[in-house]
Amino acid sequence: MRAVVYHGPFEAAVEEVPDPRIEQPDDVIVRITSTCICASDLCIYEGRTAAEPGTVFGHEDLGIIEEVGAGVIALEPGDRVVLPFTVACGFCKNCVAGATGSCLTAALSRAACGAAGQVALGPHAGGQAEYLRVPCADFNCLPLPAGTEHESDYVLLADVFPSGYHGCELAGVAPGDTVAVYGADPVGLMAAYSALLCGASRVFVVDDVPDRLARARQIGAIAVDAADGDPAQQIRDQTDGAGTDRGVDAVGYPFAAWTGDRDEPASVLYQLVQTVRPTGGLGVPGSCVPFVRDLVDEDVGQRMSLVAIGALFDKGLRLGTGQANVKRYDRQLRDLITAGRATPSFVVSHELPLDEAPTVYHDFGQRSDGHIKVVLKPDAG
Repeated sequence: MRAVVYHGPFEAAVEEVPDPRIEQPDDVIVRITSTCICASDLCIYEGRTAAEPGTVFGHEDLGIIEEVGAGVIALEPGDRVVLPFTVACGFCKNCVAGATGSCLTAALSRAACGAAGQVALGPHAGGQAEYLRVPCADFNCLPLPAGTEHESDYVLLADVFPSGYHGCELAGVAPGDTVAVYGADPVGLMAAYSALLCGASRVFVVDDVPDRLARARQIGAIAVDAADGDPAQQIRDQTDGAGTDRGVDAVGYPFAAWTGDRDEPASVLYQLVQTVRPTGGLGVPGSCVPFVRDLVDEDVGQRMSLVAIGALFDKGLRLGTGQANVKRYDRQLRDLITAGRATPSFVVSHELPLDEAPTVYHDFGQRSDGHIKVVLKPDAG
């Protein structure tokens, strides 16, 4: 089968790899019809991870079940399904509690969740390919209505829509709240969209990329251009000096270019602490790492991410972090899409054949031509 394969920093290719096969009784094989490129895929592409050449990219996947293992009871060939980026067992202590983003059995380490196509998060191949093996399929596969309707909406249930919603849950967003979202990438836009779905009165979205800010305005959020000055001060000026009730850091790893602070990778989180009012809530669904190595300037070396713990404590802020618990949210979010109450595909900027992935990775990494969210189509010519 064809798949998008990592060859080394800034090198990706579409090439033939072995077809997946049923390995455990609870596996299924899915023919992929839509698969997305995520910012965390760019971390692999740019050589920021321990990925080895031959790694297959991709963890945002939707398709049709082709084959089922003998132990699968709720699925059958022909079912249309979307797959969570966090592979989970469904029966460990955390999964039973709904914390599927912290599954204790699906990863190589108990300190991390399992995920498709993600280095150090389990031996799970990526889905930017024609086919994908899905373990614990009865639990992980989310059934979808048959056909092709809402394809570019449903595929976002694999990651960015639940991740944005998760950021709001972590922050404790409630009806009437004011919310600040730092970062208008797809997760940030989904966090803003989710906050509005949850009844937030005003949502501020911070970024410095015009295309992203335009999409924030499109959904009714208030765009805050970081190029115009300190975004925390801009937001305080628009909230009578109080700041917002809640804040979401959707930037995560490693830091936003607008801060200009290469010595402090957690500068966005620091700004968020300055933005949210005392006793407010913070949610951090964006991927974070403890150390950051700059790939351009070797003199920067490794920096530990620091948090303004003093201000965090003095303001009595509550901080929630972690990978999205996709299986806690995906059914409800699916039903909002099916009922026409949610249309997350407003973030999709490009739909392209799988064979164009190497060029797309380069362009997406440069944010050229308005690349915000790219959906690849393995079936396209």
